[in-house]
Amino acid sequence: MKRLALSFLALSISSAVLAAQTPTFDPQRLSADVKTLSSDAFEGRGPATAGESKTIDYLIAQYKAAGLQPGGDLKNGKREWTQAVPLLRAEIVGTPALSLKVGGKEEKLTQGEQIAVRAAMDGSKAVSIKDAPLVFVGYGVKAPERHWDDFKGVDLHGKIAVVLVNDPDFETGQGDFGGKAMTYYGRWTYKYEEAARQGAAGVLIVHETEPASYGWNTVKNSNTNAMFDIVRDKPSATHPQVEAWIQRDLAVNLFKQAGLDFDALKKQAQTRDFKPVTLKGETFSASYKVDSKVITSHNVAGRIEGGKRPDETVIYSAHWDHLGVGEPDAKGDRIYNGAVDNATGTAALVELARAFKNAPKPERSIVFLNVTAEEKGLLGSEYYAANPLYPLGKTVGVINLDALDPHGPARNFTISGSAKLDLLDDLIATAKRWNLVYAADPKPEAGHFFRSDHFSFAKRGVPAISFGSGNDWVDGGLAAGKKAEDEYTDKHYHQPSDEWEAGWSFTGMARDLQILYTLGSELANSNQWPDWSKDSEFRAARDKTASDRK
Repeated sequence: MKRLALSFLALSISSAVLAAQTPTFDPQRLSADVKTLSSDAFEGRGPATAGESKTIDYLIAQYKAAGLQPGGDLKNGKREWTQAVPLLRAEIVGTPALSLKVGGKEEKLTQGEQIAVRAAMDGSKAVSIKDAPLVFVGYGVKAPERHWDDFKGVDLHGKIAVVLVNDPDFETGQGDFGGKAMTYYGRWTYKYEEAARQGAAGVLIVHETEPASYGWNTVKNSNTNAMFDIVRDKPSATHPQVEAWIQRDLAVNLFKQAGLDFDALKKQAQTRDFKPVTLKGETFSASYKVDSKVITSHNVAGRIEGGKRPDETVIYSAHWDHLGVGEPDAKGDRIYNGAVDNATGTAALVELARAFKNAPKPERSIVFLNVTAEEKGLLGSEYYAANPLYPLGKTVGVINLDALDPHGPARNFTISGSAKLDLLDDLIATAKRWNLVYAADPKPEAGHFFRSDHFSFAKRGVPAISFGSGNDWVDGGLAAGKKAEDEYTDKHYHQPSDEWEAGWSFTGMARDLQILYTLGSELANSNQWPDWSKDSEFRAARDKTASDRK
């Protein structure tokens, strides 16, 4: 009995200490931050627009008011608040002329309806493709380590590759690509990159909602506006001239007109024996000009310098950008406000910064990094990771916040993807103190691990996770959580309707920030160096910088 009593006493003391050390976060202030950042005045926070200037000014003002130090570029020996991020910006001028020729008959395509063509990112100022043959190349994967090659030596020069989205084993749930869980080979970015390596003039990705994990509206809204990329020495090595998506119904009809069965060929493409198939008698044409130029966007970095080991850094990250002003929806709304995605994460960083500045000085430094151009391909975080303001070898870990749930609290939480690393173990242990349980990514097939800014750090070996709000709501359980999640994906994700709502309580987000604060605080006040599991594909990259941490 005495031992049991002591255990309860220890637990009570631990809970009391936790309550005393952990700040509370004000749901109303979180709501106000999100409302401001996602208001029409910020014009959808598009990079290199007036919306960027307003967002940058707002963030700097908040960090200054909180008492942070600037943590950005060094200029004349002093840190600035921003890190300049040079980007290639490309936009189609006017309406592109797009068409297919089937059996000698021309069929015009409407941008945003049957097809969504991205502005050329290979450096072209104009695109002029006439009657390029179409070749179906399955999932467009070349993976030597898996003994997989969808191309089989086919010559794609001057041709358009037609590819499926996701991995070859998405539908069956088993195979060489991790079953339902998406590998990088399933990402649309990889499809374009590999097609460029194969010499293709262009790529048409066949959109299907389930394997893509989002509907056509998301594809249209994300691909028919201005495109961005980091500045590359040889952009054509990464981008084919034409990068586009097409509707599934259009693809099925094209296959049928060529005497082919779309579903049957898709099944063949799920095997190693698949061979490319030419869509006989069918060609693609495209003509449009491209306004292409190098612009400068910005990451924002606020910093709290560590008191004992200032050269060791814990990073909290979130992307400040959204889609800006684009095509109008059915109501005529052209501003893509991005309230959930990602005014929530942006507001969370501001609130975390305020909390840390009000706490005792940490032993290690903490950086609050708001990155640009996530919506254009994780470009702000990619630029930082390639040009770090603070050495990656001495970066303890990255805690990324992207699209947090503004509703009430949940009983669980998740992360993007299914990575195995000590940082996740730490998060799980921390969350248990609030009686939260870890739920594995409910949709590993969606490839969320490759769709948030932590990936830019992870692939360079830095332990990094992207926190995801839970779906087992205290009020309503899994049914309510999943309903809200599905409704957001279907009706609001990357659409003008992702707007602040007065009914959002933000109580769940306020509680989650206590957990994330505690995780970062304990990392910043310890000697711990989290690592990847021994079988992780990112472990080797981390090991290369091991000497930095001795």
